[in-house]
Formats: sequence, C-alpha cells, structure tokens
Amino acid sequence: MFVNFEDLDKNARVWIYQANRAFTNNEVEIINEKTADFVLGWQRHGEDLKASFCIKYNQFIVLAVDEEFNNVSGCSIDASVNLIKNFEKIFSIDLTNKLNVSFRDGNAINIVSMADFQKYAKEQKITANTIVFNNLVTTKEAFENNWEVTADKSWHKRFLSS
Repeated sequence: MFVNFEDLDKNARVWIYQANRAFTNNEVEIINEKTADFVLGWQRHGEDLKASFCIKYNQFIVLAVDEEFNNVSGCSIDASVNLIKNFEKIFSIDLTNKLNVSFRDGNAINIVSMADFQKYAKEQKITANTIVFNNLVTTKEAFENNWEVTADKSWHKRFLSS
C-alpha cells in the first residue's frame, strides 16, 4: 500500500541507499516509476505493507515502511534489496556499498571510500562542521532530523582530528 512519504508515522522504518554518482533525469524517472510499482505491491506473507519512498538530491533512494501497520519480514526486505540490486545492474551504479561515505562540499555531494574519508578528516579537509549523510538512521524521524548533519553529530566524528 503506497502512501505519501510525509504521511508515514515518525517511527516508520527506513533504509537509505546512496549512489556512487548522481542519477540522470532519465534514471530518476525510471527509479520513481519502478519503485512506486514495487511499493504498491510490497507485501509481507501476502499482507500489504504501508510503505513509501523518496529520492533525495538525485543520489539517495529512501525506502520506508510503517511497521505499526505491518512488520516487514526477511522475505519482504530481500525483495526490496532485489529492487535496488536491479537498479545497480540497469544503470551500472553502486547503491549497496556500505564502505562509501557521503558528505557535502558546498552544494556538491561527494561520495568517497571510507579510507579516503578518514584521510580527508586527518588532513582536516573534513571537519566537525562538514555536513555528512548518516545513512545508518533507521526511522523516518531520525532521517528527517539526523540524516544530514554536521560530522560532530554523527558516527563520522570518530574520524575527526582532535
């Protein structure tokens, strides 16, 4: 059951997939269409899931499920991962590499390896005030309030120079 992202409960569970490059306008159209179709039919053991998605900055796909309505199951999570893996294949893009780290440099969004992020932090090219994307948030409320934050307010702070 597809609902508007804004209408989901604040405790809705979220999964964030970051691309290693920005999507083209054509890719955004295809991702929107295929993800909307997927969410419309997303189920857990034959029962509808109350779900939604959004695309942020043409680089992040955010899936969300209101588990107050129905909990997701391993099979329903696997189905969503298969959707994302399909996008990786279609667009020759990386959406599932958890060792990529994203941050802002002005208005640009940069995706770098964890090793490069650590190196930039050591060189103080990344500081406590650098805006980072905390893709480890797990609820809609955390996504809205703690996803795009300064590095000192995220797990990224462990790499900052003292």
